[in-house]
Formats: sequence, structure tokens, C-alpha cells
Amino acid sequence: MAISKHKILSQAKDSFSKSDYKNALEKFAAVLQNFPNSKEAYNGVILAEMALSGEGGAEALFDYYEILKEEDKEQADIIMSDILQNMDGSMEKLSEVFAQPIRDRIEFEDGILYKDFKALIDSGESFKETFENIMFSTRVIITQKEDFADFLDSLIEHGFAEMALTYLENALSVYPSDALLKKLLKKLAKGKKVEN
Repeated sequence: MAISKHKILSQAKDSFSKSDYKNALEKFAAVLQNFPNSKEAYNGVILAEMALSGEGGAEALFDYYEILKEEDKEQADIIMSDILQNMDGSMEKLSEVFAQPIRDRIEFEDGILYKDFKALIDSGESFKETFENIMFSTRVIITQKEDFADFLDSLIEHGFAEMALTYLENALSVYPSDALLKKLLKKLAKGKKVEN
């Protein structure tokens, strides 16, 4: 008997949100059985299993996944699959990261959330130094468009115009008609004229 993929996925996510991980796991697994290529169901099974086994960080990853899906569902499935595949047993590390002070979080290989990066700067750390320290070892994870604009502004302001341009070009290739990104591109172009 065919099942309604959308309906069951919706119930699974609802169960996960209510911390009923056993039910969530069963529903994600049911979808995966009927739709073996469903990345969302596959990721859901892994996240529910992580939560069931008491792994810290599963809820945070689930929330991050939901945020990503609002932006671009297909891309979100790929990003989350990559994160989960690259974890291979590093869940202890992830739960430690969520319990660590912000400064130590920079050591985390998968990236630092922009709000944590911003908190470091707000606590008096130098933007230039902090950014240079993390630039080669990790990446800044940005989930809000406003944060992205703020980050680009800071990059331009602190002499990283070339890098800001690269970030912006990548973002525009994904969202070519985004008004905010176009506005930032104009600002960056003006900034470059002043330098020359």
C-alpha cells in the first residue's frame, strides 16, 4: 500500500519537535522504505537515531535543517547529508562543542555559527584577527540573510573586499534576483572605486 510521503514526513517532523524520537524514527523509516531516494527521510532517520541514543546536538541540527529548508529545500537535503556523513562518530565532539564557551567553538571543524562569531566580536575581539584565525581552519555558518549582509559589511569595512566579492558572487549565483544582494554588490563596487 502506497503511503503519503508528504503527510508522513510532516508527522515525523512533528513528533521530532515534540521530542517523541521513537515515533519520529518509525515514521521517517516508513517513508524511507517506500521512497528509498528520499534524502529528507534518510536524514530524519539519522537525526532521530542520534536523539534516541541521547546524542547531544541532534535537536540543534534538526532545527538548523528546518531553517535551511525554508531557504532551499534541495540544497538543505544535500548540506545536511554532507554534515551527517562527515560526522562519523564525531557526535561526542558535537555535543562537547554545544557545551563549550564560544572561544573554544572556533576549533570545531564544521564551522562557527555567525551569531557566535558576532558574539566574539561584540565581546571586544578584533574582527580582522578573529576572522583571519578561523578563515583557514573553519567556516562561518550563516543562516539569516540579514546576518549575511552584516558579515559582508564587516568584511568590506575591515579590508576583505575581495573575499566579500567572492561570497557575494556565490550567493548571487544561487539567488540572482535578490534585491539585498544586488544592493550589497553596488556598495562593494563603489568601495572598490574609492580604493583605486
